[in-house]
Order: sequence, then structure tokens, then C-alpha cells
Amino acid sequence: MLGGLSVGAFTVAPLPPVVFRLACAALCTAYVASGVTKLLDFDAALGEAVHFGLQPPALFAIGVILTQLVGSALTVFASGRWQALGAAALAGFTIVATLIGHPFWTMEGMDRFHNRNSFLEHIGLVGGFLLVGALAWPRRGAAA
Repeated sequence: MLGGLSVGAFTVAPLPPVVFRLACAALCTAYVASGVTKLLDFDAALGEAVHFGLQPPALFAIGVILTQLVGSALTVFASGRWQALGAAALAGFTIVATLIGHPFWTMEGMDRFHNRNSFLEHIGLVGGFLLVGALAWPRRGAAA
């Protein structure tokens, strides 16, 4: 069992390890699919970087692929600080990608509506990654 996480005046109950791993895998599904798709179709990954004005596009495409795949692997398969690092990398990536990809505040009508929904969904993913990092980070006196 993973140790409980103390937050303020309450403690979150321990999770069975299999439940925690399945939750991590579910959280990373879109990142793995995106990273593999970009790896297999690098021209499309370059096109996406160009679309969002990221220069040089090859460097950004490689960075995105590495962040998505390595971050996901660490989040799903590692433990302790390494798992927390993977989750933090994906949280940071998601914040930046969401600000770039879903600037709903610059839009009107249905574009604003759809991008605002996507923006808020991605903030939920960030919260999930932060929880993974907090639960994975070794407690004082616990094994790393």
C-alpha cells in the first residue's frame, strides 16, 4: 500500500499499488498516444510546432516527444522521486501546452467555448499529475 498523504487536517487513505499504477497509466494515455504518433509521423510533429509558432520546430518536436514518452514512462513505471519527476514534467508541459494551444481568452463564440473547456480539462490533468507527484514523493523516514 502507498502511504497516506496528509493534507492539512486530514489524511488520504492508502491506495493499493495496482490501483495507483492503473490511475497513473490512465492519466498518461493521451501523452503516450501523442508521443508515439509524433514519433511515427515526425513531419506532422514538425507541422504542429510550426502551427504554434515554435522555433526551431525540430527542437520543439523532439522535446515534446521526449517529454511525453519519458515523462509517461517515469509516471507509470518508476517510483519515489523519479515517479514524482515524471509527473512534474508532464504537469509543467501541460501548463505550457495548454496556454499555447487553448488561449480561449483571445476567442469568441464557439471557439471560445470549446477552447475554454479544453483549457479547464487540461488544468484537471495538471491536478492529477500534482497528486501523483505528492503521493510518490518519499516521506521522511520512508525508503526512496
